[in-house]
Order: sequence, then C-alpha cells, then structure tokens
Amino acid sequence: MRPPDGMRIFAPAPGVFAYYDGRLEGYRFAEAANWVDAGALSVGIASFALVAGATAIVYDTHVSLDHAHMVRAHLDGLGVTDFVVVLSHQHLDHVAGTEVFAGSRVIANEVTAAHLERQRAAIEAGTHIGPPAIASLVLPTETFSGRMALDLGGERVELIHLNIHSDDATVLWLPDRRLLLAGDTLEDTVTYVVEPASFDAHLADLDKLAALNPDRILPNHGDPDVIASGGYGPGLIGATARYVRLLMSGKAPPTLAAAMPLFDPDGACRYAGCYEAVHAENLQRVARLGKG
Repeated sequence: MRPPDGMRIFAPAPGVFAYYDGRLEGYRFAEAANWVDAGALSVGIASFALVAGATAIVYDTHVSLDHAHMVRAHLDGLGVTDFVVVLSHQHLDHVAGTEVFAGSRVIANEVTAAHLERQRAAIEAGTHIGPPAIASLVLPTETFSGRMALDLGGERVELIHLNIHSDDATVLWLPDRRLLLAGDTLEDTVTYVVEPASFDAHLADLDKLAALNPDRILPNHGDPDVIASGGYGPGLIGATARYVRLLMSGKAPPTLAAAMPLFDPDGACRYAGCYEAVHAENLQRVARLGKG
C-alpha cells in the first residue's frame, strides 16, 4: 500500500476524524481522465470516522483502496477492533474502499443498496462511469428505511434517508452534540447537481435538515480548513437551498463568483475556484432538463 500523498487527517470534534484528500493545485490521482480526479480530488473530499473505545462508525470508505487502507490503519492504531460502515450514498467516491472493511457491518438505506446491487457488475468492470474500476465492491449487509439509530459508546447516532443531491442520501445526526455529518447533501462552495428533476424534493428535504437545527455541519466536500476547525454553521443549509432556487429560476449568472452574492449573502460558504466548473456543469444540466 502506498499512502495517498495528499491525505490529511483532521479531528474536527472529540472522537470524530476526517480523512481529507484533494483540493491541491496540480495534484492528481492519475494522468488519464478518471472519476477520482474529476468528481472528488479536484474539489476535495473527506470521509469520516466516529470513534468510542474499540468501536468506530466509518462514514464512507473513500475514493480508493489505498485511501481506505490509510483510514483503517489510523483506526487500528487507535485500538479500534469493531467497525461499522455507513454509506452516505451510491456514488463511487464514497464506496470505493468497501473491500478494506469486508466482514464488518455495512449499512445503507434501501435505495442505496438497490442502486449498488443493480450497478455492481459495471462498477467492478470500470464501465459504470469510467475508470478506475472498483475491483471488489462490498454490498451493504444491512439496510434501513427512513431512519435508523446506532449506539456508539452510549451516544445516539441517527441515520436519516433524504433526497438531496441523490435520491439515496444518508446523513448522520448526533442529537446530543447537534452535529450533522452531511455526506453530499451539502457542499461548499455549491451543491453538485445530479438530479435536477428532483429539485422540489431536494428543497423539501433541505427544510428537514434545517429543522434539525444543527450547531455544526461536516460535509464530505468542503474547505479543508473549515472542516479541520470544526465544520460549518447552519447557514450552509440556507445557502444551498437559495442556490437550488436560483438554478430553478433560470437567472443564475454564468460564473460562480457572480452568483455567490445572490445565494450566500451571509457568507456561510467560501468561494473556491475549483467550483466554477461545478457551477458551469450545474447550469448545463438544468438547461438540458428545460429543453427535455
């Protein structure tokens, strides 16, 4: 195993670890076109672990086996022997390292499990969205519908199924701390639009996130300094909802820099130039939907 050159380990809260890679100038997973660079490292990505004694809840297994091995090695070094994997959703940058945790409980909502089962052969062949292939995708061993609660050293951890970014999102909610691990339901600088036809559902479920009234939010894609320092405030939810409504209006400016004052007047987000390309793709997807 060769440790990823850009991997950084943060401790944004007691017993919470973020495994962050990417958002580094000139840094690439591979020279040829690939989904790891295009969808993850270019904007930065974290997976997380919640640790209590010898038990860890691993929230996503990162973008490659090498990344997952590094996560596991760190947790092994902390004395963790019992691993529970929770998948935030079906996208490959969140499930690529499942093989490293084979034999552990792997939990996903029913929709994620169905997506992965249907797509497994193509994912393992590298033909689902292109290379690299995920040679051995470990499917969920347990599924849930709606909500599920786990106990981690006496602390309640709630798994909540939402339709934001994708129809199979699972967030982790720690109600005693009012800490939300948001997966891809929230991003900084802007959400990556995959399913624009579901914008109404996204907005309804963003309202559900807001109703949790979190104190701090840890997204999988965000600014590494913000994640390292404890995460985002609840304003990230409102900024995301305003951005979605701006896209729906058809009046979003062509550049992210110009759009930010319209959806983020309170400064909940941080401008990152790497998200200009994401904003441009979002505009294209919304335009194609309108023409369809």
